[in-house]
Amino acid sequence: MADTSGNTRATGADSAPRRSSWRHIGPGIVVAATGVGAGDLVATLIAGSNFGYTLLWAAVLGCLVKISLAEAAGRWHLSTGRTLFDGWAGLGRWTWYFFGIYAVVWGFVYGAAAMSSSALPLQALFPDVMDLEWWAIACGLTGLVFVWFNKYAVFEKVMTVLVGVMFLVTVYLAVRVTPNLPDALAGLVPVLPDEKDSVLNTLGLIGGVGGTITLAAYGYWVNAKGWTDTGWMKVMRLDNRVAYATTGIFVVAMLFVGAELLHSSHVAIASGDKGLLQLTDILEEKYGTATAKFFLIGFFATSYTSLIGVWHGVSLMFADFVSRVRGATAKGEEVASGVRERSWPFRAYLLWLTFPPIVLLFQGQPFRLIILYGVLGAAFLPFLAGTLLWLLNSSRTPAPWRNGPLSNVMLVIAGLLFLVLCVKQIWDQPWADFF
Repeated sequence: MADTSGNTRATGADSAPRRSSWRHIGPGIVVAATGVGAGDLVATLIAGSNFGYTLLWAAVLGCLVKISLAEAAGRWHLSTGRTLFDGWAGLGRWTWYFFGIYAVVWGFVYGAAAMSSSALPLQALFPDVMDLEWWAIACGLTGLVFVWFNKYAVFEKVMTVLVGVMFLVTVYLAVRVTPNLPDALAGLVPVLPDEKDSVLNTLGLIGGVGGTITLAAYGYWVNAKGWTDTGWMKVMRLDNRVAYATTGIFVVAMLFVGAELLHSSHVAIASGDKGLLQLTDILEEKYGTATAKFFLIGFFATSYTSLIGVWHGVSLMFADFVSRVRGATAKGEEVASGVRERSWPFRAYLLWLTFPPIVLLFQGQPFRLIILYGVLGAAFLPFLAGTLLWLLNSSRTPAPWRNGPLSNVMLVIAGLLFLVLCVKQIWDQPWADFF
């Protein structure tokens, strides 16, 4: 969202198209698919259930905030020819410690959560085949094999197909519940619900739309696509806007479902992925078995794209992290050619996301680990917004591609928003039981 312009870097610029084109988009589809998980859909569904269309504006604002973050990450990669972690490393070794601890703890817990989320709709579709834990292991192993043996081009095509499934299911449900369009339009006017903690609930909805660490992974997917210089800047920006337009459709559609199907009937559902299973039962009762099963297919596509997206994107980031720690250099050409996808750190992190979390599937999630996971997860987006502000307003970024006023305003808003949510997350943790 930078409101600046300038000349492209010379290296590779001639290979870039002269104008943005829909046929070039791809990383945005990947980041949209990965960023919107089952948890995001159920959070929006609950917002619609509790407040009707009142917070529709917050869901839209959440997409705009995430556009600014992803665009900034992509602009750093293209304008400097350096990766995001290369930029972080230049800010001091404290970034190494933060990301290293984050990657280990977050990946361990997220691996179990992603596998369980993908398994829930499969068990509901095929209840007599095997238990939930074994479905979860199957999801994790298939994700491992898929990412291990396929480079970015195949990964992007599969993600695009699954996004198509997500799109069809969510839009179908939104149309099926017959939304009240005048009320929906009124929901675009910023109004807070007249309830306790409405400000924090609203901020949570804004911050929960469309991904956390996957926003940082966007720049890596941009490079993996073969976009390595500023000649691709217009394409990247179109791609990014398509990503969050798609995200917006997903979350608005689910808010419609919550407002019409649950709010009007005063039906409450649980938070977390199991809330979507409750929605399945409601859909079957109201619209029949076919609609319920169709929704479960969309539920699986939503969860599984998040799984394989993290397996690929965060493993790319971890491989870059290891290369910086070891003092190696990784150029954009190496990223584009798939060298990083075949590196041992990439595959080691894939294994870390898949096998150790299996223990959590059978033994429950360790209490202290869950607290650390929550705190580190909440801290990542303030870290991302703050470091992007730092990098893109300094001499580390070529002058034509530094932040303009609009980008700075959006990143400041994002940083403050996520800082408030981070403090709330830390405050809400049961620290007395931790020690």
